[in-house]
Amino acid sequence: MKGEAGSMRQEKPKQEERIWGSMKKAAFILGSGLLLLVAFSNSVSGQLQRFWDASGCFQQAQWERLLSTFEGKEWILYIIATILVPALLFWSFNGLLLVADTARKPNFISRYRIQVGQNEPVDATKLRQSMRTVLFNQCMISVPMVVFLYPIIKVRGDPYHRELPTFHWFLLELAIFTLINEVLFYYSHRLLHHPTLYKKIHKKHHEWTAPIGVISFYAHPIEHVASNMLPVVLGPILMGSHLSSIAVWFSLALICTTVSHCGYHLPFLPSPEFHDYHHLRFNQCYGVLGVLDHLHGTDTMFKQTKAYERHRLLLGFTPLSESIPDPLKKMD
Repeated sequence: MKGEAGSMRQEKPKQEERIWGSMKKAAFILGSGLLLLVAFSNSVSGQLQRFWDASGCFQQAQWERLLSTFEGKEWILYIIATILVPALLFWSFNGLLLVADTARKPNFISRYRIQVGQNEPVDATKLRQSMRTVLFNQCMISVPMVVFLYPIIKVRGDPYHRELPTFHWFLLELAIFTLINEVLFYYSHRLLHHPTLYKKIHKKHHEWTAPIGVISFYAHPIEHVASNMLPVVLGPILMGSHLSSIAVWFSLALICTTVSHCGYHLPFLPSPEFHDYHHLRFNQCYGVLGVLDHLHGTDTMFKQTKAYERHRLLLGFTPLSESIPDPLKKMD
């Protein structure tokens, strides 16, 4: 017994050392990645910059018109940009996906389903129950949080600055937002998989082992704040961002989380294979980009699957499940 206790005491510092080492590697790689991304944007984004400049006069004129329209009532512009526009995009996209999930229309979309045979069609009762939670989280948590952050955002910067951000500054902000989101989401998400927290909080989200787009917000209120909201809103607060940057980032975040949960690997959209595998297996693929999963070794099982080979942008119309099929199951 004494020998076992001694070995456990020796093993604990080793585990802590490994975790600390992984975190230091993560900080180094993410920091290096940010620097490389900035350098890349400076060298490759010339064509996009010229397009941005060409349309800049129009964008600037429209922004100044909005400022004049809402002069003295800028908070209304804030509500439109940070709540109404992202929500409209979220529900428009999810509305189309819900037609596919419930009516299985158009017929061809089933070819792109990741977990074949699941949600064909989706369980209507389960969907209605989940929708109530999604609407509660959006209306009773997300909206009040964004409103509460308004004075903080104003203190941190000038969201109504008359000049719009330059293209390169917007790219830099987007890179920083993405990295902050990756770090906070990975560690908060992994923490929620601790047995105690999983049972009381995170298990709700994992009721959907084959996810659909709208359940990206199907979560316990604590999880919704810690993993869905904070990783997204912290970046613009720290950067003191312009309202236009905040609106684009919030909209992108909602579209990306919908794609990650949609259950379809559709052409020309980011691959959802990574997060779909997390819903299937629970103990793999905790992050968004996969960088921290690689560093912490929480994607080793995923890398041994055909789903990992399919985890890429589909640039044609032939489903990757057909070009890279799962191995046939052996018959008894």
